[in-house]
Amino acid sequence: MTITLITGANKGIGYETARQLLELGHKVYLGARSIERGQAAAKDLGAHFVQLDVTDDASVAAALQQIDEAEGHLDVLVNNAGIVPTAPFGPDALQVFNTNPVGVVRVTQAALPLLRKSEVPVVVNVTSGLGSFWAVTNPERTESLQPAGVYAASKAAVTMLTVQYAKAEPGIKFNAVEPGLTATDLIAGYDGGRPASESAKVVVRMATIGASGPTGTVQEDDGVLPW
Repeated sequence: MTITLITGANKGIGYETARQLLELGHKVYLGARSIERGQAAAKDLGAHFVQLDVTDDASVAAALQQIDEAEGHLDVLVNNAGIVPTAPFGPDALQVFNTNPVGVVRVTQAALPLLRKSEVPVVVNVTSGLGSFWAVTNPERTESLQPAGVYAASKAAVTMLTVQYAKAEPGIKFNAVEPGLTATDLIAGYDGGRPASESAKVVVRMATIGASGPTGTVQEDDGVLPW
């Protein structure tokens, strides 16, 4: 059975990714900051809950220790947790970076010992096309019209971390995904957005790539996203 941890999974894309991977036979550990909301989501899905705040070292260490004691290894890590700033260049920039790219580092570093025990370890980092230099300078892409500021910079960092981890850990598949504009709490105040169930499909695709899959790439619905 494939053992999978998803951060920020009590709602939105993380929740739908958990649901779809459970349907594929994964044993999913649903990470969430809120114990109440996380336990409710895990119960609803039939997943296992771990309290996990990606901005807190002790919380991350405790979550991975719980998985270690129960499973002894980890096959798939989905770094999904993320936040958006209150304004494109708002005063919460440090919090955004501490959650988005630094959260990826914090969780990944704690998970590496368990991932190295897997036969086919995979890490998927949820990024954004707004972090792609190519997309934000391409007039044919909607990202070029969105003044995303700190959020875009934080996701550019997530993408770079993905590539660097792929180089540093050749035995683990590291890829980033652009899930598309999704109707979740993160885009409150913005028009549009597709269902989280649709956006989760690219995450699931990259979480199930197997030993022959790529590493060090950024993917969207149609394949590789230039960045």
